[in-house]
Amino acid sequence: MAQNRIFLGTKRYSSWSLRGWMAVKLAGLAVEEVMIPLAGGSTPAVKAASPSGFVPYLEHDGNRIWDSLAIGEYCAELAPALWPVARADRAHARSVAAEMHSGFRELRINMPMSLFRQAKGAARTEAVLADIARIEAVWRETLARSGGPYLNGAVPGIADCMYAPVVFRFMAYAPELNAISEAYCATMRAHPLMQDWMAAAALEPQEWFIAAMEAPLS
Repeated sequence: MAQNRIFLGTKRYSSWSLRGWMAVKLAGLAVEEVMIPLAGGSTPAVKAASPSGFVPYLEHDGNRIWDSLAIGEYCAELAPALWPVARADRAHARSVAAEMHSGFRELRINMPMSLFRQAKGAARTEAVLADIARIEAVWRETLARSGGPYLNGAVPGIADCMYAPVVFRFMAYAPELNAISEAYCATMRAHPLMQDWMAAAALEPQEWFIAAMEAPLS
């Protein structure tokens, strides 16, 4: 029988791992979690485990999927409710998910995901604020289409998985957000999977910490 497992990086920091893990959980796939502590930059253990040299990496029923958005699409084939029902809404949700997958470079660089970092008010460059403004516009338009409380509608889907790390970034860096964004972030933070991820991250050993990712910012 094929071994079903998902390879993940340190939960405190690995935004891409969160995206793939959440999709797998929402789809109800029974997989073993294989944790690989990240070393900051190139991690030999990740390169040895994953075809691309990155996490997450999913092995399921003999299939090998090594990209977060591809994992999401694979999960949605098994659990179609992870995308909206209407074709136009699916196209919109796929577009905003892909935009997150390929864009928002300034946010990624200047506000890396570090779940327990104290960084309120930090990294508010003009370029970062432009990325945040675009994210808020995406959330506002998509929630209006879906009816909320999730980008996918009544239940979270792949678009929500793709933006889940942004919710954690905003928790650490606390930029000013509009009321719609604040409500969406609160909804996402309260979801049991987000709570489970945070709880697991809090239990990771200190040996896994990356000093540069833990340092307070102001």
